[in-house]
Amino acid sequence: MNRILHTADWQIGRQYARFEPEDAAALSEARFRTVERIAALAQSGCYDAVLVAGDVFDAQTVSERTLRRLFNALQGFDGDWVLLPGNHDAALVESVWTQAQRLGLPGPRTHLALRPEVILLDASRLAILPAPLTQRQTYEDLTTWFDQAGTPTGWRRVGLAHGSVQGILQDDIDAPNPIAPDRAARARLDYLALGDWHGQRCIDAHTWYSGTPEPDRFKDNGAGHVLSVAWDDGASATASVAPTVEPLFVAHHVWQQWHDTLAVPDDLDRLVARLESAPAQAVLDLTLEGRTDLAGQHRLQEALARAQALLRSLSVQQDGLKLYPGEQELAALSASGYVGEVIAELQARQESDDSGTSREALAILAQWLEEA
Repeated sequence: MNRILHTADWQIGRQYARFEPEDAAALSEARFRTVERIAALAQSGCYDAVLVAGDVFDAQTVSERTLRRLFNALQGFDGDWVLLPGNHDAALVESVWTQAQRLGLPGPRTHLALRPEVILLDASRLAILPAPLTQRQTYEDLTTWFDQAGTPTGWRRVGLAHGSVQGILQDDIDAPNPIAPDRAARARLDYLALGDWHGQRCIDAHTWYSGTPEPDRFKDNGAGHVLSVAWDDGASATASVAPTVEPLFVAHHVWQQWHDTLAVPDDLDRLVARLESAPAQAVLDLTLEGRTDLAGQHRLQEALARAQALLRSLSVQQDGLKLYPGEQELAALSASGYVGEVIAELQARQESDDSGTSREALAILAQWLEEA
């Protein structure tokens, strides 16, 4: 039985400028750990090959250390690797791939698919038809040559490409580097392994996007997996027999986006409990709106501080959360006279203040009064 792992868009060397330096470094490091996990999965699962459908690297300018670390990570699997250049790491005349070759980094079973020519994996009788990008963008379908490509009789034909399947993804996804939606059928492919779109997507029974194995954005699109592609023992090597495709979770970090509205104390109870049970390696983006009193504000800030130390990353947008001290809280603060008038004005201004400044000012004033 032939079994391959299909993955793509590793983006090794990616920088995360929007995050704090400590979190950014950890997110970049996680991409190496995920490749090591893929190698271990391929080795333990006795797979024939791992196909990487483009954007192995995030840029042509990665350091020599990053190059060496990536090829070291591949050593956990002693089968065949096929690495395809994508738009981020195109096979230019001088590229990250030529640098890797000069350094002698690819092992004997690591195949760099730098040219549109059939790669024969003898041990598994797999014929790989790659469509490497030789520039960042192209407006012609580089998989067209698959249709006429000759491969040994009885071998499985597997295409490997990086681009946008035309007319299938959303209009704003379709971009240069087009791929015909019926390429697998035209070229008599047993399977077409695609990269470029960072989410997992089935185009047809023989054509899949694997998505990035390590999520890098807040989208619920199946990222964080590799695809296990297998043909039954009794199935002959013919494109009429669709493989079994199974997503396998390999991500180190889970990216989550929450939107919570606080209206009554139970809402805050649920949010605090949810924060306490969030995965330790979560990258969490939290948006809060609604209203709370001073006691709720204190409890919320304590819960956020604890979560900040627990999670990999926590970003909070709470401009839509209004602060309304209760009458007993105001009485306890002795907020009468002019101070009471200022508090009342800040409470009123919150309704039209989209920046959250009034709420922050009210919280600061309340804290000052408590301390005084």
